[in-house]
Amino acid sequence: MPTTPYPLTRYLGIDSASSPTIAVDGTLVFLADTTGTPQVWSLDDPDSFPKRLTSHDERVSFVSASPSRPEVVFGMDTGSDEHDQLYRYDLETGTETPLTATPEAIHQWGGFSPDGERIAFTANRREGSTFDVYVQGRDDESATLVHEGAGGFLTVEAWGEPGLVLSKANASFDQNLFLLDPETGEHRRLTDDTDAQYHSARFDADGNCYCVTNHDFDTTVIARLDLDDGTLTTVEEGGDWDVSHFSLHSGTGRVVWARNVDGYSEVHAGKLDAEADEIERTATPHFPDGVLFGAGFGPDGEQCALTLSRSDDPQNVFVLDPEAGSVSQWTDFGTLGIPRDTFLEPETVRFESFDGREIPAYWTLPPNAEPGNTPVIVDIHGGPQHQRQPWFYPTKQYFLQQGYAVLEPNVRGSSGYGAAYAHLDDKEKRMDSVADIEAGVEWLHAQDAVDPDRIVAYGRSYGGFMVLAAITEYPDRWAAAVEFVGIADFETFLENTGEWRRSHREQEYGSLDDPELLERISPIHDAEKIDCPLFIQHGANDPRVPVGEAEQIAAKVREQGLPVETCIFEDEGHHTTSRENLVEEFERISAFLDEHV
Repeated sequence: MPTTPYPLTRYLGIDSASSPTIAVDGTLVFLADTTGTPQVWSLDDPDSFPKRLTSHDERVSFVSASPSRPEVVFGMDTGSDEHDQLYRYDLETGTETPLTATPEAIHQWGGFSPDGERIAFTANRREGSTFDVYVQGRDDESATLVHEGAGGFLTVEAWGEPGLVLSKANASFDQNLFLLDPETGEHRRLTDDTDAQYHSARFDADGNCYCVTNHDFDTTVIARLDLDDGTLTTVEEGGDWDVSHFSLHSGTGRVVWARNVDGYSEVHAGKLDAEADEIERTATPHFPDGVLFGAGFGPDGEQCALTLSRSDDPQNVFVLDPEAGSVSQWTDFGTLGIPRDTFLEPETVRFESFDGREIPAYWTLPPNAEPGNTPVIVDIHGGPQHQRQPWFYPTKQYFLQQGYAVLEPNVRGSSGYGAAYAHLDDKEKRMDSVADIEAGVEWLHAQDAVDPDRIVAYGRSYGGFMVLAAITEYPDRWAAAVEFVGIADFETFLENTGEWRRSHREQEYGSLDDPELLERISPIHDAEKIDCPLFIQHGANDPRVPVGEAEQIAAKVREQGLPVETCIFEDEGHHTTSRENLVEEFERISAFLDEHV
């Protein structure tokens, strides 16, 4: 097999930027992982050199700018355990002030009040299974509990003159919105669906509320939500595709939004006409074909900061003038000297599954692929209601240069293709999505370049479950398997996952009250069918998929005498966030594949 002249460490050392936010003085603040773990950085203008503002060993998860002062709030956990604590950072003095000190609790950022004097967040301090709403003065040492939740996920979506918009997530496909008065604690439901999504709620200057929803649609749209009677008025449709991002500046009415077109982001800019309930397009921004990760206006609405990634470029920050449509790139961390023309763009393909349904996927061949001699990595995304999109994966580009082809399917149950498609794998239909993977392998067998005896199952989180399910349901298809933080037994997973997640996950997978279903879809009960070497990665601090899932499947497969390699980090959780650990992890995976594939 060919090998790249650049070591794996070069690929993993490529920096990226995320979570951009514009401060009141025009400073761009963002996260970058230049030091090996995400920290807070800033830029005064696109031609200046970025300044690092924090120097922690732990990862920073987000940063958000005040609308009225040159300061930001950021979140940070310990050992990737997702128990974020909140900190205020003064951009003028560099002073860092802890706002919370409850490490046993998760703090989910909500936002600043319109005047910047207070912040809102949710936290499961009172009991582990329930998130409550807290409000805290920017200078206060403690927060005030303003609303007790009723179990499960509860987040603050927006803070405007009418109050706080809260989102209660009953499942990935089922959220409802509520309005909370933070002064009185008065709380009322705004929506009453049992199977609709709501996100990106925003207020305009007159207190009207807008959001992204698929209420009465298969794909998501931008709609105005009447705060009195809960009726929805469509403002902008996505047509056959979802509206994936929506940002509104309340003072000017400027809007930036994006459609998810077969995984690629189509970005638009305009101005909200509240009387006509429509968005007047003001410009067509010109971005390279890629994937938008987030967008947010500065305090004056003159600029919108976005992060975009494409197959040949990691996440970088761009700043858009929503009136003129002009775009400037503010960060460019480069590719550590690896030529960009070696980074390959996927082809969008579709293959037919067992029931005639077309399954979308991305297909990338390595350079100089030899007919009948090309091994393939089938990389399965997590979620399950997530979507693989054509952004920059350093490890994918490394494996392509090592001679592997990569197939990235968006099996039934994925988001991005409408609500009906996303529901095709619910509960008792779970294994239909695994059959889509087998159909993808059938498609691979028909490709001239592919060696059908060297196909690898590869996936993270829910994708890790899909790997284990694929090698138990279709054991003769695989030369090897690599699974990251995957579910082996849905019963033990639901028993041990974070309390706040259990009911949310049961809506997707099935309930502990139905052990027969959970047993039927759990790979651990068919582990004796596995017939290929298996690599397992996990973090000991994982609050979502506890590390016991890795330990039990590893033990089962070892009993059969098959090669099993485990990579468990004591200082990581559901994601490997330290670059040092990432290097160890993927060097071991690369060696594992070299040996067995």
